[in-house]
Parts: sequence; structure tokens; C-alpha cells
Amino acid sequence: MVTLNFKTTFAFKREVAVGKVEQYLRDEIKNHGTICLPLIDSENSIDVASIAKTVEERGASAILVGGSSAIDQLELAKLVAEIKSTVNVPVILFPGNVTGVSPKADAILFSSLLNSENTYFITEAQALGALAVKKYAIEPLPTAYIIVGEGTAAWFVGRARGIPFHKPNLAVMYSLAAQYMGMRFVYLEAGSGAAENVPPEMVTMVRKHYEGTIIVGGGIKSPEIAGQVAKAGADIIVIGTMIEKEGNWQEKFSSIVKAIRMR
Repeated sequence: MVTLNFKTTFAFKREVAVGKVEQYLRDEIKNHGTICLPLIDSENSIDVASIAKTVEERGASAILVGGSSAIDQLELAKLVAEIKSTVNVPVILFPGNVTGVSPKADAILFSSLLNSENTYFITEAQALGALAVKKYAIEPLPTAYIIVGEGTAAWFVGRARGIPFHKPNLAVMYSLAAQYMGMRFVYLEAGSGAAENVPPEMVTMVRKHYEGTIIVGGGIKSPEIAGQVAKAGADIIVIGTMIEKEGNWQEKFSSIVKAIRMR
């Protein structure tokens, strides 16, 4: 009869392999310090092929596709396929619900909205979408989605208890919980079109404690703000509303990429 001690048993533990897209993002962060991922909303954007090609040429490391209110799966699938035919960088789904899962994408921010008051957005939507992610062979990026502030679509749809902008310690608590649950990404989200961005001080505190990849989005409207957030410790900055609503967004996007890479 063989008796297993703790060390022998622990050796049998299966390690989770890091996928190609996650490794690519890690390499990009290592090479550039902070990288930029533009978000293309499947319900608000037009001429997506041109937008995708432009952001790739101007320094986007990958392209996020989705949105908190996206519900048309056929339109999403068409959009993903169109972008994939245009660019060489990864196309990553950013779902607000199970309707945000679509074939042909390279990866998905497989996220749990940790500070939602509705368990649907913490675990149930994820369970409903998991088989589709596996069926379509989409690489899951385990992500803790944390809403900061309130009044945005993400806050409303996700029924979040938004973390107050002046309470960075709460963001640290959620981020550490995410790390201990095995989530390798934390997304601090002020929300699309937010009047205020996630404070650099909050990013700095999270960076001191959280050991994974930090994504910051919402309300980042200038190279100056983007540079401050990058310097505070963000690994990835997401830009969305600016691309949708500003006529001269191309030059500003280039300036943001340059500002965050100077970290």
C-alpha cells in the first residue's frame, strides 16, 4: 500500500497553461510598459474595418469588441469576422452578457463582475456562456471586472455597487480577492463615456498588491490622463468613446499610445 504525503500529492496538481493571446499580451507589456486596446462597440460603430486597420497602424496591441448593452449576436459575429479579415493583431471579445460570445474571435475577457449585486453577473452568465467559449475554441482570459463610480451603462446593466472614486482600498480588496481566486486580469472600469476616469492613486494602490495584469478603462480622454494612469501602474488602457464620438480621434489615439509607452 502506497502512502502519499503532502508533497507527493501537491506534485500531481495540474497547472493551467497560459494561452497564446495571454502570452502575446504579456510580451507586449514587457516590450512597451503599457499597451492600448481600443474598444469597438458592436452597436455603435460603423466602418469597423477602417477603424480596426487605423488603430492597428497607430499602435493598438489588440482590439476589443463588445459592449455592456450589445445584444445582437448575428451583428457581433459579422463584425468580428470583418475585423479579423482586416487586422493581424488579436481580436478579443469584451462581453456584457452571454450574447457577447461569438465565434472567430481569438480570445475573450472571461469576466466576473465582482461588485455586482446580482449573482447573474458574478457566476451565472459565465456558466451559461462557458460551453460556447469551449465550442468555438476561444481563449478565455480570466478577468475580475470591477466597476468604479456609477451612472454609466456598465454600472446600470451590471447592477454594480460602484466603488467610490475616493475609496481605493476597496478596489485593493476586490483585486486581492480576484488574485486569490486565480484571476490573472483585473479590469478597473469607470464605464464608457464616464465623466471621471479611475484615479491614478487607486491604480497605484492596486498595483502595490495585485500581481496580475491591470486593465483600466472609462473616462480616459487625453494623452495626459492616459500617461498618468500608465505611470500609476496600469498594464493595459482601454479607449472606446473617443473613437466613437470624436472627429479627430486618429491623432489623439496615436498621442495616447505614445504617452503610455513613455512610462
